Amino acid sequence: MRPLTVFQAVAALAVGVRLARGRDRLPPLAPVGATAGRISVVIPARDEEGRIGPCLSAVLADPAVAEVLVVDDESGDGTARLAADLGAKVVVGAPLPEGWVGKQWALLQGVEAAGGDIVVTLDADARPAPGLFGALATALDGYDLVSAGPRFVCGGIAEQALHASFLATLVYRSGPIGPSSAPAPHRVMANGQCMAFRRAAMLSAGGFGRVRGHMTDDVALARTLAADGWAVGFLDAGGLLEVDMHESAAEVWREWGRSLPLRDVTGPGRQAADLAAIWLTAALPVLRLAAGRPTRLDLGLLAVRLLLAGALRGSYTRPGPGVLLSPLLDPLTAVRLTQATLRPVRSWRGRTYPRGAALRDADPKDTDPGDLVAGTAAPEDAAPEVTDPEVTTGDRPDRPGRAGRPAPPARSAAR
Repeated sequence: MRPLTVFQAVAALAVGVRLARGRDRLPPLAPVGATAGRISVVIPARDEEGRIGPCLSAVLADPAVAEVLVVDDESGDGTARLAADLGAKVVVGAPLPEGWVGKQWALLQGVEAAGGDIVVTLDADARPAPGLFGALATALDGYDLVSAGPRFVCGGIAEQALHASFLATLVYRSGPIGPSSAPAPHRVMANGQCMAFRRAAMLSAGGFGRVRGHMTDDVALARTLAADGWAVGFLDAGGLLEVDMHESAAEVWREWGRSLPLRDVTGPGRQAADLAAIWLTAALPVLRLAAGRPTRLDLGLLAVRLLLAGALRGSYTRPGPGVLLSPLLDPLTAVRLTQATLRPVRSWRGRTYPRGAALRDADPKDTDPGDLVAGTAAPEDAAPEVTDPEVTTGDRPDRPGRAGRPAPPARSAAR
């Protein structure tokens, strides 16, 4: 056998093992009404006036939610005004400290200002259905951190095809959503568009401070806390949550392609192995088919990829032909992942972050959640201003963890 065939067979075996985990996935989240805990929803927002309205309307209408806080991260539009007019409390974000990425800084301020014992963080482009927040709160009986996998809203064949091709690479690298057994901490996945946790535990662990410089903040947070012993769940919430992430195929290529390599949360060896698996099992079969020279293994891999495309239809609100055509774009997707791995982009919403801010080479266990690197600590008077429609001001709690890293939360008896 040729060396390339051997490598392709090994990669196919690895991908096959990951895909096989889908046979015993956990069931999707079902809607839950009232719960015992008090739920605060925190929405970080920077220049989101054009799309935060539907999200806020849905959250504010859910009786399970006790309060909704929108952290206005120095927006230049009417985000704060719109949020206040709709009835949310607005946390006026403090200036971004050195070493922090904007989203983590906004989330930290929102969680500190929240009054509920359970916090759900939600992106402005999310569209929650009734019962989502109760379901997430109930899931915390078995997990310490839960993130929800949504259904995606994609308009147009090209956008949906490219999005589905990118999504397939995540499944090839990490397996389907909702695994019944916990993966190793370095393979834990999460979706930062919707996460739930107990407020006291997150503040005690100093979670957002420990991943303050990561662009792939959601996976960094989940893996850091999983390494501490937290039970992390990535659950299917497709029936309760929709997300309209992008407006075009070009935006999918530019923005999602920027983050999907998971470069700042994956070691170089695993990064290379994952990229090789994508090239060998997804891109190469399509290229050989186009050249009229597919091998038997190529044809088998193409069949598996088509089966996955059929399964991924359930990940979209209105699945169209783009999902089934997505395998044809796998070579382009492999190019984009390789490009973003070799030349990572550290800019977002008008901000550019220095590469060293990620601290990705540091062992999470050696990072004190309260003691930030020199120059990154927030000024003591940089407390967020909290306003509701009547414009009231809330006090900012003291930050935990300054004396050292605390132990992880006790694991639930349900596990």
